[in-house]
This record gives sequence, structure tokens and C-alpha cells, in this order.
Amino acid sequence: MNQDQIKATLLSIEDAPMDFTVILSGKKSVKVNGLYKPDTREIIIHNKNFDDDNLLLYTAIHEYAHHLHACSQGGTLPSRAHSTEFWAILHALLEKAEARGVYKNVFTESPELAELTETIRQKCLLQNGSLVKELGMLLLKAGELCNAIGARFEDYIDRVLCIPRAAAKMSMKMFEYDLDPAVGADNMRFLAGIKNEDDRMTAEKSLLAGKSPDAVKLEAKKKPDDEDPRHKLEKEKIRLERTIASLTKRLDEVERELDAGE
Repeated sequence: MNQDQIKATLLSIEDAPMDFTVILSGKKSVKVNGLYKPDTREIIIHNKNFDDDNLLLYTAIHEYAHHLHACSQGGTLPSRAHSTEFWAILHALLEKAEARGVYKNVFTESPELAELTETIRQKCLLQNGSLVKELGMLLLKAGELCNAIGARFEDYIDRVLCIPRAAAKMSMKMFEYDLDPAVGADNMRFLAGIKNEDDRMTAEKSLLAGKSPDAVKLEAKKKPDDEDPRHKLEKEKIRLERTIASLTKRLDEVERELDAGE
């Protein structure tokens, strides 16, 4: 790909508010594959680093994300270039590029990697998330027992379990909010920090759909001015279904305990 072809491809993914230039350095660099100069709005790519146009295009999209980020900041970049906003822009560009067929998702090319990815999701992310959520459930029960014997739950957390109170509180929130452990423990911590239930459910749904954490975090900061009524009803339906399922499960437990006591 030459410079004009790269620029045309980038513009086909998303238009830019400010013009920019793509420069192929004709050099090989051991430090970086490319860079962006906000002062001159130049995307410089060390094309001798690549034997594959798809890999070269990834670097071009990465630097283009810096340009679009700078455009949103009035033409300058913040002191921290690789911020949450930047990664959200980059991931959105990659999704658009893949959808348009101009960039190939390399992660789907290897059957071995796809198999390993599923193993990581099921054996690590899901199980880890499930364990942290179960810890929250057990801690809530421990809190009830501490109250029953007149003991301080915080003291139990500090001196018996020897775990940070913040971690204990977060795991209890994960259970109380009934977060899906499939997103993994780290994402569950993020979700547990979202107070608004509708916002939390929307963020969880985005993570489960494959959105990157940075993109979801950025979206969580935005407040829609006028939410679509149908979308609002769909979210309420999901929330009610979860509540019914949770209450039904608890009712079954109570009935079993009552039957066992007879």
C-alpha cells in the first residue's frame, strides 16, 4: 500500500474533522512502528517494519486514532496520549474496519488461538468471576452471623479473614447486583462501581457483546439526553426478569429449609 491508498482506507473507515498526511518513512525502526505528530498532523509509518499490509494497516489505524483523538481536543493531544478515550477510539475504528472488510481480524485466523481463547474464558475468567461472586454471598451470610452473636463484621473481615475491607465490600456488591461472572472478576469490579442499575446493565451487556473495557468505560460516562422508550422498556424487562429469578431461587431455598425443619 502506498501513502494515498492508506489515507483513502483510513477515511473510508471514518472521516476526520481535520486534514492529515500519511508518510511512509521507507525505514525500519526497532523502537516504534509508527508515530503521530499533532503539530503537523502527520501519520508516519516505518513501512520497512512490515511484510504484511494488514499489519501495516493496524499501525496506520492506531496512529489515525491519535489524530481523531487530537481532533476531538481541538487539534492537540493530552499529556497522556494512550488514555481510555484513545483506546476506545482505536477499538471502534478496528471494529468498523473489520466490518467494512478493509482490515482482517488476525485473532480469528488461528484455530489454536481460538481454542485457547475459549479455554481462558471458561476456565479462568468465568471461574474466577464465579468465585469472587460466591465470596460475596458467603460474606453476606458471615455478616448476618456476626450480627447474631453481637460481633463487628468489620473486625471479622480484618482479623479473621485478613482481607481488605474494600475487596470484601466489592465482592458483596457483585453478588447483590447479580453480575454475570462471564465478564471476569476485573470487569465485575468495574460494573459494581456503577450505582445506576440501568447504566450498570447496559455496561454489562456491552462487555458480554465483546466491547472492550475502555470503550464501555467511556460509554458509561456519557448520559443520553433522550433515551428511546422501547430501549428503556427492554432494560426494565431484563431487570424484572433478573429480580424474579433471584426471588424464585431464594423462595425455593426457604421452602427447603422449612421442609427440613419439620
